[in-house]
Amino acid sequence: MADSKDTHIVEIPIDEEHQQRKLSNGISVIQHHPLMEISQSPGHLLLLKLWQREEEIFARKIALKETQLDNIKREVFQLCCFFFAFHGIFFTLLFISSFHREEPTCQKWWVPSFLSLSTSIVIICFVQLKLFRYVKVLSQLNRERSDNRALVRCIQELRMKGASFDLSKEPQTVRRMKSSSVEIKWKPLKWCSQNLVTICLVCFVGMVFPACKFILCG
Repeated sequence: MADSKDTHIVEIPIDEEHQQRKLSNGISVIQHHPLMEISQSPGHLLLLKLWQREEEIFARKIALKETQLDNIKREVFQLCCFFFAFHGIFFTLLFISSFHREEPTCQKWWVPSFLSLSTSIVIICFVQLKLFRYVKVLSQLNRERSDNRALVRCIQELRMKGASFDLSKEPQTVRRMKSSSVEIKWKPLKWCSQNLVTICLVCFVGMVFPACKFILCG
């Protein structure tokens, strides 16, 4: 004998009032969203647009400064290559002349030394000028990045607070104050790191000058 099974259908009534309440809550949340508050406040909306425009200007300035730094590094590298290429040719000619060494040639060893020294000084001066320019542009780049970070923080704060954001607030960069003793301690190291290329070239010239006499008279 087969068992008969009854099928029970349960109907769940739709609470229209509950759905309307959820919909109204969602609309209320959207209306009280910070971005919606900003769009409804002419002052906050104008400030946001101005800061976004300023952020784009900072981005272009930073990109320009980075390009300038790359160009300066390339120019310094080319000058250094020319410096060592010149001395390579110079020493090659000295070695060739030393094979046919004569006493008058040895007595005039200072002539090629003076030629090498004067040419080296000119190249080193150009390198140092490029390094001065590099340090200046790098300082400007760091300042632009610092100002841009402060501006980005203010934009984020404005987007989070909405209409409660203080319109009188301005981006302020954070600068760490250093004591005079720390500055005295690190300033020489900083100067050496900024002029390391020039120091190496000067040391090389200091070895080249007596080497001319050694090659011609040794």
